[in-house]
Amino acid sequence: MPGRITSRPVAPADDTFLREVYTSTRAAELALVNWGDAQQAAFLRMQFDAQHRSYQAQFPEADYLVILAGDEPIGRLYLARGAEEFRIVDLSLLAAHRGQGIGTALLENILAEAAAAVRPVRLHVERSNPARRLYERLGFAGIGEGPIYLELEKRP
Repeated sequence: MPGRITSRPVAPADDTFLREVYTSTRAAELALVNWGDAQQAAFLRMQFDAQHRSYQAQFPEADYLVILAGDEPIGRLYLARGAEEFRIVDLSLLAAHRGQGIGTALLENILAEAAAAVRPVRLHVERSNPARRLYERLGFAGIGEGPIYLELEKRP
């Protein structure tokens, strides 16, 4: 893995950092709206809280991890290892750490673990998300789609 990349479980003290990661994933989208800082902050707070509640309800047994470069938090990985599949609930890196091979290395580790367990890895990705190219390069293929998201799978 590039550099010393590790992970640790999310702790209550990580809330501000997790919100920062979430906000970084919405920057391009919010650049298109004519909202003031307060309105953007309120929107992001509401969306983060809704997403967090949804993930906790849908995947209560998932591993909720902070990704670290050395001791510096740089992203989040939410991974549910189920009896039928491994589900990447969320994998997000701060913008400064994207495009450096970190996401690729994390995904390759997950794919190797799932292959050893003889389980597919599944995830949802927005059609316009640049990470979609990474997933396809690693062999993920479409198994379902909606108006915004594609469901992708990599079989062992």
